[in-house]
Amino acid sequence: MLRLEGVEAGYGDVVAVRSVSLEVRAGEIVALIGSNGAGKTTTLRAIAGLLPLRRGSVELEGRRLNGLGSAAVVRAGVAHVPEGRQLFPTMTVGENLELGARTAEGRAYRPQTLARVFDLFPRLAERRAQLAGTLSGGEQQMVAIGRALMARPRLLMLDEPSLGLAPVVVGSIFANLAAINRDGLTILLVEQNVLRALKCSHRAYVLENGTITLSGASATLLADERIKRAYLGR
Repeated sequence: MLRLEGVEAGYGDVVAVRSVSLEVRAGEIVALIGSNGAGKTTTLRAIAGLLPLRRGSVELEGRRLNGLGSAAVVRAGVAHVPEGRQLFPTMTVGENLELGARTAEGRAYRPQTLARVFDLFPRLAERRAQLAGTLSGGEQQMVAIGRALMARPRLLMLDEPSLGLAPVVVGSIFANLAAINRDGLTILLVEQNVLRALKCSHRAYVLENGTITLSGASATLLADERIKRAYLGR
């Protein structure tokens, strides 16, 4: 579904990722793991059209996304849940969710998708009229994921969905991601909680200093001594 070939991107004179090649197959959850500053967020931003590519290509289902702005990438079928959630705090939960339904398919299926979001996150239905800025961190993450789902994407990208959340809330969020994937949605997950990421995903890539250094089935990487030493403290 998604293919990156030799992607290079950065900020100003700084190259944050170089020669990154990866693929996400339809129906998979693929994790992109690594330490702070490894280039994970930069990779997602490059895919989402928020950061121009310096080299390489990004393709979604064979269609080249290079040069497209973020709105066009969303219309092509990619939804991005950014790090820090980036909600509109003075708007209600319902209004934030409605903002996600800006694609043609999103508008056409808005009632059905909203019902599914409320089925996944019943708390959001209870707080539909509440200002997003007054929610807990976990509830805000639910809104951010729900808003992305409202676009009816074929690929959902998430950047650090567990960041700053209590362990019990993290467990709930990851259970919901598994349910979303069972519905048929393909997921690319950036996550610093390596154990959670590998247990949740089918395959994973390890990004270090802007390059892919390791990849494979998540279960295999979970048993890899290099992963245990570097990320699991074992």
